[in-house]
Amino acid sequence: MYTIGILLARSTYYQTIGFDLYEGLRSGLKHLGRSDIKIVTENIGFGADKQQCYRGAEKLLLEEDASVVIAYIGHRMAQLLRPLFLAANKMLIVLDAGVNLPQEWPSCPNIFYHSLHNSLGASLAAKQATKDGYTHAGMVTGYYDGGYLHTYSVTKGFEENGGMIAFNHATGYKTEDFTITPIKEHLEKFPNSALLSIFSGDFVQWYFESIKNSFEGQNLPVYLPPFGFEEMMLSDAEYSSKNIKGIAAWSKKIESEENKTFIETITNAGRIPNLFSLLSWESAKIVIKTLELIDESKNNIPQIATGLQSFTFEGPRGKIYFDSKTNTSIAPLYNATIISTNEGKCEVQIESIANDVFEHFEKLTTEDLNNSTSAWYNSYACI
Repeated sequence: MYTIGILLARSTYYQTIGFDLYEGLRSGLKHLGRSDIKIVTENIGFGADKQQCYRGAEKLLLEEDASVVIAYIGHRMAQLLRPLFLAANKMLIVLDAGVNLPQEWPSCPNIFYHSLHNSLGASLAAKQATKDGYTHAGMVTGYYDGGYLHTYSVTKGFEENGGMIAFNHATGYKTEDFTITPIKEHLEKFPNSALLSIFSGDFVQWYFESIKNSFEGQNLPVYLPPFGFEEMMLSDAEYSSKNIKGIAAWSKKIESEENKTFIETITNAGRIPNLFSLLSWESAKIVIKTLELIDESKNNIPQIATGLQSFTFEGPRGKIYFDSKTNTSIAPLYNATIISTNEGKCEVQIESIANDVFEHFEKLTTEDLNNSTSAWYNSYACI
C-alpha cells in the first residue's frame, strides 16, 4: 500500500475547493484502478500561513511516510517547502493556478508544477484584443485578484503587441464596495477601449451584473483569462455583453473521451466538475508515474525528475507534458467566448485551440518583471 499526502486549502467563495481537490484525486486514482494508494490529507487554511503549510507537509512526510505530497499552493509557498523536501528526499507535486510569475523560475528536481496557466492565458487574451483591433485598453480587476502578477502578464501582452493601457480600475473587496462606475468616465475619455478583466469566483458574477446594469446593450469588449471562464461560477452570472471572449483552460464542452469520463465520474460522485477537480484528477496520472519512477530508480530524485520531464499523458483538456527547464506542465489553452443560456445566464463556447502555447510560455518565463512583486502567499482564490 502506497501513501500519498495532499495539502488542502479552503476558500470563502469557492467553498467546495477542498472537497473538489480531494474528490478529483480520489476519483482519478480509482478510475485508473489504483486502489492500493492511500490518500492522507492536511488542511492548510488559505495557504498563506507559512508555518501551517510547513507543519502540514512535515506531518505528511514524517508521521504518514507519504511517498509523494500534492499541494494546492503557489510558487512562493512551494519554495519555502523546498528545503523540507530536499532533506526528506521526497517529491512535491504543486497544483498551481498559474496566477503569479516568480522572480526566478525554479527547477528543483523535487518539485513539479501542474498548472492552469492563468497568467499565460491572461497574456494571450490581451494579445487577442490587439488582433481584434483594439489599441487602447483598461485593466479591470478585483482587489484580491489584482494582487497577483497575472496583472503584469496581461499588461505586457497588450503593450508588446502595440496596445496601450489607458486606465486601470480595481473594484472593492466586499459587495457593498464593488463598483465599476469609474469605468464610465474612463470610457468617455478613451472610447472603444477593450476591458482586460481579471476576476475569479463571486467577483465574476458581480462584475457581469454591474456591466449589465450600467452598460446594457452596449456590448462592451471584455477579455478574460482562464479563471474568468470557470463554469461553476459562470452558470449563475448575468449575460451582460455579446463581446466577451478570452482564453479558457478547460470546459465541459471540450469533446474527448477523457473529458467525458472525467465529467461523468465527478458528477456521479455528487460534485460539480470545475477547475480544481480537473487539476487534481489529472494529477492522479502524475502521481502514479512518480510512484513507478520511485520504484524503478530506488528513490533516486534526479532520475525521477528526468522521467517526469519526458512524461506525457492525455487529460480532459488534451495532451499534457512538462517543460524540462521549469518542471511545469504544459496543456492546451482554448480561444473561447461567453454565450447566453435560455435563462440569460452565461455559458462557455469553445472556438478553437490556441496556437503556440509552449512558445508563449517560454517567452513568459524570460520576461523581466522590472521589480514587479506580489505580496500574496495565499493559494489563489483562497481568502
